[in-house]
Amino acid sequence: MPESLKYKIALTLIPNIGDILAKRLVAYCGSVQAVFEEKKSSLEKIPGIGSVYADSVFNHSVFNRAEEEIKFVEKNNITPLFYLDSNYPKRLTHCEDSPVMLYYKGNTSLNSEKIISIIGTREATEYGKKICEKLIADLAVHNVIIVSGLAYGIDICAHKAAIDNKLSTICTLAHGLDRIYPSLHTSTAEKMLENGGWLTDFTSKTNPDRENFPRRNRIVAGISDAVIVIESKKNGGSLITADIANSYSRDVFAFPGRVDDICSEGCNNLIKQNKAALIQSAADLVYILGWEQTKNTKVPQQKKLFIELTTEEELLVNVLKEKKSVTIDDLCFASRLPMSKVSALLLTLEFSGIVKSFPGKAYGLN
Repeated sequence: MPESLKYKIALTLIPNIGDILAKRLVAYCGSVQAVFEEKKSSLEKIPGIGSVYADSVFNHSVFNRAEEEIKFVEKNNITPLFYLDSNYPKRLTHCEDSPVMLYYKGNTSLNSEKIISIIGTREATEYGKKICEKLIADLAVHNVIIVSGLAYGIDICAHKAAIDNKLSTICTLAHGLDRIYPSLHTSTAEKMLENGGWLTDFTSKTNPDRENFPRRNRIVAGISDAVIVIESKKNGGSLITADIANSYSRDVFAFPGRVDDICSEGCNNLIKQNKAALIQSAADLVYILGWEQTKNTKVPQQKKLFIELTTEEELLVNVLKEKKSVTIDDLCFASRLPMSKVSALLLTLEFSGIVKSFPGKAYGLN
């Protein structure tokens, strides 16, 4: 592996430097290696760094640990993904606190066209499991990648249903790739390597400590087009992921449940507080995300004269004016609108002859 990988991993190991500050260091210094070669006096002038954090950069013991991690990565056929690499998940690049480094063991592209995250309570009921299984079975025709956290309950149900329906499935982990937690799910995780994979931002030898799971949840929220909550208690961990997804302008959906069911209280509250859209089937999800559109859909090419644009439509058109082609993910990021809203607006603009679509979920002005 290239020498630069040592600097990339070392950057993530600097004490007291998180993902946001690490990216800021690289931006100001010009490269990862330059961060470690910069003078302390210069580092101190970078906003948010100061003398204490500057001292942390000179803790060169991180290089020994980085070299150790490189050996583990090479031995176990793991792909390290730095946030500036071309194969880093593009959806995550739009999230300010996304991981500087990811470790991926698998064979499915993390930049596939359709990715959804399915989460829920660890104490799933038969009702929740049936909803999860039917949802994934009905989504099989759309070749969707299913992301979840390999936990008990809805998570493992989603992974198993994806495998049964021959869909790719990826588990995001709150520890290094030298173990599987919970160990009871090892056989399912190993099957996932045949069509999917394991993903984490933690180095090997990292235990699945409680504080790691919220960090894991930001990957679940940011790597997908939408987050679907299937059963959650009032204060369930799934609600944290839903909040993160909302902060990333991701679509959040929830299946409703009985008003007296504690396992549905979290979902019902998400819907009630307008933090999630209510769905009852895969068809609802497909319609809202605009997946029923196909590349062969014919749209009128004649522009309407004197068309009046809404404020949101005008916002998208202004973004499209700057480049010949813009991906839908970049449009979401630039406009700060959720994927479902952008998809609907683009469809309207396309039928009006103002916008045209290109391969790879990209759009441009006619």
